[in-house]
Amino acid sequence: MSKQSDHSNTDTDEGREGMSFWAHLEELRGHLVRSFIAIFLLAIGAFIAKDIIFDYVILAPKEPYFITNRAFCYFSRLISTPALCINQNPVEIINIELAGQFKTHIIVSLIAGIIVAFPYILYEFWRFIKPALHPKEKANSRGAVLVTSLLFLTGVSFSYFLIAPLTINFLGSYQVSSMVANQIALRSYITTVTMVTFATGLVFELPIIVYFLSRVGLLTPEFMKKNRKVAFILIIGLSAIITPPDVFSQILVGIPLYVLYEISIGISRRVNKEQEI
Repeated sequence: MSKQSDHSNTDTDEGREGMSFWAHLEELRGHLVRSFIAIFLLAIGAFIAKDIIFDYVILAPKEPYFITNRAFCYFSRLISTPALCINQNPVEIINIELAGQFKTHIIVSLIAGIIVAFPYILYEFWRFIKPALHPKEKANSRGAVLVTSLLFLTGVSFSYFLIAPLTINFLGSYQVSSMVANQIALRSYITTVTMVTFATGLVFELPIIVYFLSRVGLLTPEFMKKNRKVAFILIIGLSAIITPPDVFSQILVGIPLYVLYEISIGISRRVNKEQEI
């Protein structure tokens, strides 16, 4: 039975190798269609669950009851530093467009659909490229979808539970003058929270990017070790882009990124050793 299964898989792979360019495009279209359907269905679910998505997810980081805000306040009491107690006076969110809340509802639902469907999108992408890999490459790439999904979700969670509350506290309370009150537009708040969170999730994919670049010979561990200083500067710059102009938030993003860079050096070294065998 297993021999028949192996023979069938071999035939499938050989069939893929003999496919024309247009046949490959047609198959890619099928994977993309299934991915878009997954995003669409999950976005509909998020659209229906409006109260949960907005009251308990999107708007929660600005409230005192949010777990991160409570943790910072508890820590501030332990060390007698009131300044660390964040988001105790929630920023006021206003809507200044007639269709603003409806458009925001749709955009947030789509973003939620993409984030939740991300592991499935990776799975569809993996199904498309898998037949083109050699048996050894397939064996070395086992668990790639799981690892990639975990890295993305780790980045999203890290940003949502740590960077987002700090961002809201800093930008929401910052004033050029006491005569200027902060009334945050709904679109501005949503854009800041979602983009920072999503961007951090993508940035956490660094080890996967390094893995594939090392596979094709574009990166070596020696090159990465030699250019640590350059990488450090790039990490600081990237942290400044995906976070607000708050040094503390930039450090919080920069530290895990640098750790991921060091991990990526080990990944590149392992890939090189495997290719030398």
